[in-house]
Amino acid sequence: MVSFPNKLTEEMRQKIFEHQASFNLISGVVILHDIRDWSIVFMSERGLNDLKISEEELYSMTNEVYHARFFNADDAADYVPKISALMQKNSDTATVSFYQQLKFPDSPQWRWHLSSIRIFMRDDDGKPLITITISIPVDAMHHMAAKADRLLEENNFLRNNYTNFSKLSKREQTILREIALGKSSIEIADELCISPTTVDTHRRNIREKLNTKSSFEISKYARAFDLI
Repeated sequence: MVSFPNKLTEEMRQKIFEHQASFNLISGVVILHDIRDWSIVFMSERGLNDLKISEEELYSMTNEVYHARFFNADDAADYVPKISALMQKNSDTATVSFYQQLKFPDSPQWRWHLSSIRIFMRDDDGKPLITITISIPVDAMHHMAAKADRLLEENNFLRNNYTNFSKLSKREQTILREIALGKSSIEIADELCISPTTVDTHRRNIREKLNTKSSFEISKYARAFDLI
């Protein structure tokens, strides 16, 4: 059960409670700030685990203590003006992104994060009351970018080589998959109940149709066309 700072109104508690389950499903860390003093009024479970801190301890911290403990003060010169401009703009659709360095209890090293902040809740007069920030480790972003690059490369390979692949029969596609999995002609023959000589013939035909010369190229076809 999520707990809240005592200063929150029932309306603020209800608003956060309605979203807290989905906040905990987000891959990054979700933080809600009360902009009256910029204290934290909610942090998702991932963030609490990373900081090795309880909700009670976190909510008892002032904004100054929180940032001094976990953040590199030099970064504030970049993001504080951006956040101030966001509050002045007072738009429901505006978002500000910035980089921050954090230091976790289990490591002396600073770790870069990309954070994005926007208005989450307003008061009765329509003024910003609570902001929501989502923070993602830069290392995780690099991993996602690398994965996206691989998918793009495979997609380009698929489009450029579809004509060659379409020349293969169903049997040749099956054998292509087995070759990509590293199986020998004898192993493939036993599995498909055909002779090793027939498998070797299929191998030659596959290489000719795909214009491949190595097992690596065979594997690229198998991955791009979802055979493995």
